[in-house]
Amino acid sequence: MKKAVIFFSILFIVFAVAAQPSDEKAQMEKERQQIQKEIADLQKAYSQIKGQRNVTLGQANLIKRKIEAQEKLLNNINKEIRLINDDIYLSTLGIIRLQKEIDTLKAQYARSVLYAYKNRSNYDFLNFIFSASSFNDVMKRIAYLKTYRSYREQQVNSIKEKQQLLAQRKQDQIVKKQQKNVALQNQTKQVKELEVQKKEKDVVVAELKSKEKDLEKQLAAKKKKDRDLKNAIAAIVKREIEAARKKAEDEAKKNATVVTRPNNNANENVTIKTTVEKPKSYLDFSAKDVALNSSFAANKGRLPWPVDNGVVSIRFGPYTVEGTGLKGDNPGITIETPSAGVAVKTVFEGEVVGVYNLGDGMAITIRHGKYFTTYSNLSSASVGKGDPVKTGQQIGRAGRADDGSGGQIDFLLMIESKNINPEAWLRR
Repeated sequence: MKKAVIFFSILFIVFAVAAQPSDEKAQMEKERQQIQKEIADLQKAYSQIKGQRNVTLGQANLIKRKIEAQEKLLNNINKEIRLINDDIYLSTLGIIRLQKEIDTLKAQYARSVLYAYKNRSNYDFLNFIFSASSFNDVMKRIAYLKTYRSYREQQVNSIKEKQQLLAQRKQDQIVKKQQKNVALQNQTKQVKELEVQKKEKDVVVAELKSKEKDLEKQLAAKKKKDRDLKNAIAAIVKREIEAARKKAEDEAKKNATVVTRPNNNANENVTIKTTVEKPKSYLDFSAKDVALNSSFAANKGRLPWPVDNGVVSIRFGPYTVEGTGLKGDNPGITIETPSAGVAVKTVFEGEVVGVYNLGDGMAITIRHGKYFTTYSNLSSASVGKGDPVKTGQQIGRAGRADDGSGGQIDFLLMIESKNINPEAWLRR
């Protein structure tokens, strides 16, 4: 009984894993290509600032991002190796099962051949036919002999089919083992690359520690710029909410229903005005905003990047400068570009609600219903307040990076007054 349970359990596992869609491998390959592109972009951006006299926040964060991407690539390769190992294991089980089936078929065929050999004389054949008790019995015995002959032919064909399938399975296993060897070689190569990057990081970290005061000044400047930017956006969002509230209330007054009815206790009429229930969000109230909000939300993970060939040097949210005790909190994402002056484009259709100067660069805020995107650290703007914009439209150009090595923009995404991670909304 226990053997039967184990056998059926193995069969269940085999079929369950075999039933896994090949989409998993395709998705894994797609993910690997994305990671490799990310590593190449990060390396290109890092090469521009590598070896500079002054160590910057950008350099510190890029080396950290490079290591994170390299570790992601290793995890992807390890996952591939596990999948190949699973395939080899299941293939081995299949080969064993097929071999047992072939052995069983051969044993059955051997018994039938031996029986036919022992009863090979024509006399035995005729005796079997003519010993029938009736004509119907004769016909049944002839049909039986034909069926028996056909059964032996089927046995031979079945053995040949199983042997061909077994040969194919063995060939497939050889291919899988070759794939595993390639993956293991790639794994070894990437482990060595990761070790090189970690050593490079150690050198950068040592330099960062020696220049922590300079970095502290850079971080303080970034915090001030982030604070000024957040205050400016908050004022714009508040103004837009107030304008939408006033518009909604004016519309409600215009469409209010006035009902006049007699007062039973006095010789006068009483006027009753119907009121409109206050919406949860005035930026998700009008038909236009509802449609725009729905469309924006439906494009999560598919929005185009605000610049071509950019890499994220500082991610959204709290972060620590590698090798120091310095900490920051990014309200959006900081994107490094190959050079200053590259085109900055809007990620979705909407209306420009703010074009303003923060002292060391310009910023543009665009409203998409209740969603707001902001593009900061621009060297110039090509749109004005109140302009409608379309997805992918150029609105300005990137300013210089803090370290002067290339271009840089800060990209923020808000749902009304709440900052959210824009990287999750951009096309991967």
